[in-house]
Amino acid sequence: MEKNPFSDLEGSPAEHFRLCFYGAVLRLIAHLARSLGSFEEVFKHFPFLGAYSDEIAARGVAGLSVETAGDWWYKAIGSWEEATSIHLPVRALRVAARLDMRGFELMFCTGLTEEDARFGDVFESLHTPPGQRRPTYGLLNSFQNSRDRQHEKTSSLQQLISLGLLRVLNPEAPRSEWALQVPAPLWSALRAEEQPHLAQWLRYVPASESQDLDRIVISETLQKWLEEVPVALASSSVRTVIIRGPQRNGRRTAIRGIANALLLGVLEVTGLSKTDDERWKTLGPLATALHAMPMVVLELSPGETAMLPSVTAYEGPMALVIGRHGGVSGPWTERSVTVSIDVPDQGERLAHWTTGAAPHEIKELETVAERYRMTSGNIRRAASIAVSYASLKQRASIESSDIQQAIRSLNHETLDSLAEHVETSGNWSHLAVPPQTLDELRNLESRCRHRERLPFTVPSAAGTHLNAGVRALLTGPSGTGKSLAARLLAASLRMDLYRINLSTVVNKYIGETEKNLNLILSRAEELPVILLLDEGDALLTQRTHVQTANDRYANLETNFLLQRLESFEGIIIVTTNAGERIDSAFARRMDVVIDFRPPDSAERWAIWNMFLPEKHDVNDQLLSEIALRCSLTGAQIRNAVLHASLVALGNGGIVTSEYLEAAVRREYRKLGAACPLRRSAGS
Repeated sequence: MEKNPFSDLEGSPAEHFRLCFYGAVLRLIAHLARSLGSFEEVFKHFPFLGAYSDEIAARGVAGLSVETAGDWWYKAIGSWEEATSIHLPVRALRVAARLDMRGFELMFCTGLTEEDARFGDVFESLHTPPGQRRPTYGLLNSFQNSRDRQHEKTSSLQQLISLGLLRVLNPEAPRSEWALQVPAPLWSALRAEEQPHLAQWLRYVPASESQDLDRIVISETLQKWLEEVPVALASSSVRTVIIRGPQRNGRRTAIRGIANALLLGVLEVTGLSKTDDERWKTLGPLATALHAMPMVVLELSPGETAMLPSVTAYEGPMALVIGRHGGVSGPWTERSVTVSIDVPDQGERLAHWTTGAAPHEIKELETVAERYRMTSGNIRRAASIAVSYASLKQRASIESSDIQQAIRSLNHETLDSLAEHVETSGNWSHLAVPPQTLDELRNLESRCRHRERLPFTVPSAAGTHLNAGVRALLTGPSGTGKSLAARLLAASLRMDLYRINLSTVVNKYIGETEKNLNLILSRAEELPVILLLDEGDALLTQRTHVQTANDRYANLETNFLLQRLESFEGIIIVTTNAGERIDSAFARRMDVVIDFRPPDSAERWAIWNMFLPEKHDVNDQLLSEIALRCSLTGAQIRNAVLHASLVALGNGGIVTSEYLEAAVRREYRKLGAACPLRRSAGS
């Protein structure tokens, strides 16, 4: 039996790539020899090709004719492949693309300049007119001397382009002048270069870096379900696994675990949503070459559907990672299964905190796990940051202050570009409202504290459609303490408060407002924060009869917000001083509605004493008369005290009756109303 000329070479993907690359070099030298008349002329014009020729000749090509050398070389590669059982990217892609070696040779001819820039000089000399340093469609079609094979070659070249193995750099030019290139990520994969970040939109995770499914912290039910998925994918009864859930909540980790069970890596794809994006073509060939499962990550808004195109040159399983909202259609959804990974419960959060902070101990661990409802990924990130804070303070254990500081860092990182952070401090004693209103606010606080447990403590009929979200509507005239109540609620719960900035949310373009709102609400669901929608009537207005296109789109925004608030699993406080303008459907969807009325005289007295400096010289009789006669809101009282204190700073620093009375009269002038005070401070 004839010995294979490559039998002494290591059976590795890199060696296989080199042999195929030399086959393309051999093909180019043969074409040049026919064009220039002899091999001597080839090496005279391009001396660097002599070194390639010597190495190729040493493998047994010496003495073969130009016509037979190429066929002999690829036959020897085929024999060498048969003796190698490991994954060879080039072989795997050639088989998946259903191309023979001679057809696949065209791709390697195109990639010659990727390995050696001197080949650009060769291609430039072959083009008329010169100037193009990459091979063109017309040039590659000329790489044979048999007219009978012309159609076959042209078809192979077209197939390489349609499968995404070759990319046209100048599609506006005539076809014969198309400059061709092998996509850079694909060329790296064929070279067996395990680069994690192949492109900005593309990341490769080898199977060795994925966790086993039994090591992922998830519920026992979900664990058993995930363990069945690889079996179904291996049997081809299922082609695509779809994982739904919030961001940073173990969706990708679960997919990697499934791929690991199949001995596959994962090819993570982000930022692809348009079906006409040329990068879709590269996905299948890359997955085949890397021996990886393609995983496309999508973030869609409610009502939005993504049409995913088919994947070529790939026959294995696929995965989709998607949020709670939106839908997908197309070939990816055929023979698919879907599972949702929800925000971890208290027990799972405890395990994530423990693992994320290991080997450090977290004090009050159970309290931390109960208080902060977060996604698993955010818990791990927060635990890591908390370890850093504890280390800076030279503490071996992590305290609750470290946890809170770490979570605040995550909040700032995620939400500061979407909403405005509001400073919080104080407690309910800093709010002067009727006892009934204060009781409702305390009930709201209790609802927020127990929002996870409540659905499990009521009968199923009462708990229908009940989730962990809390939606509260605070109504009443301006200045009655609604925004202050939201800040005090956040302080009591030890949570950050973020105000939704309507100027950054509302967009004149159709559908953009809904996308902005969904983005903010989705990020808030993943973190322990409270959202504040001040002047919410601007978005929650009553739907109108459709008379114009503007009416129709305004109603669409209202319908979207209705549906999104109903499914919202975070805490949101909506304030309005025009409750009558809010659509009644919103009020029905609110878990808590609290009415703030202007303070009466006794409440105004309490507010004045709350805001006045501890050391002041205001006559009690004047203060009583102001509280009785002046129907000011809490915000107006605060403004009056601030103005009186400002005047006092230049006159001894003590707020006097004269300064306070002047400040009260100033507030009435701002309102354009007559001040009801009948006396002056000096009388």
